[in-house]
Amino acid sequence: MKFDLHIHSCLSPCANLEMSPSEIVARAKTAGMDGIALTDHQSARNTPAIAECAKRAGLGCVFGLEVCTAEEVHTLAIFDTVEQALAMTDFVYAAMPKRVNDPDVFGDQPVVTWDDDIVEMEWRILAMGCRKAIPEVAGECHRLGGIYIAAHIDRSAFSVYSQLGGIPEGGIFDAVELSRTADETVWIPKAEGYAITRSSDAHNLDDVARVWTEAPLSSFSVAGLKEAFSAKSTTLSPRLTRF
Repeated sequence: MKFDLHIHSCLSPCANLEMSPSEIVARAKTAGMDGIALTDHQSARNTPAIAECAKRAGLGCVFGLEVCTAEEVHTLAIFDTVEQALAMTDFVYAAMPKRVNDPDVFGDQPVVTWDDDIVEMEWRILAMGCRKAIPEVAGECHRLGGIYIAAHIDRSAFSVYSQLGGIPEGGIFDAVELSRTADETVWIPKAEGYAITRSSDAHNLDDVARVWTEAPLSSFSVAGLKEAFSAKSTTLSPRLTRF
């Protein structure tokens, strides 16, 4: 199966407003993906919409969010169900500053339906991190039945390497992610034996599924991904030479 586990919708303040769940699913299908994950910054409030879109299109989908931790490290918490993802959102929201978003500064944050109607604008500043450290976020993700991935470990900001100098010990993560431009010959040795994924981190439609991961999954689900990560059976699409 081919999959892209790191995609942002219009809810993410840094994403293009064209990134509606319906358009994301259509682009992923056109690109030949078997499955995707929606991982907006600090929130899974658009996962109900993408769940319906994926169901209608016959596309595998898991549900999550990209959590910016207290260390300012970006991490992916991914689940089988919308309910689990929304429970993780509640955990993150409770640890975020109670500051109101200024769309002129940070961007709009629309919560939408599967057919692209705007339900409301998320009032919190999703561009900000939370007060929970990596072990706490990992613990809640795993308690809820999810998988926890260190996002874009090769990036010069908001990664485990940029913020901490390396991957924390203790088996906190289930896998690590390389960005679309990461040179795997450089970064695979730095992954310290973890299973590796490559994802688009798409913030606009043209980037959806430009890179991907492949694995012989028994199902496109948390259990299937865990099996592949445990067996280290993932393979990566070629990297992009330009961002």
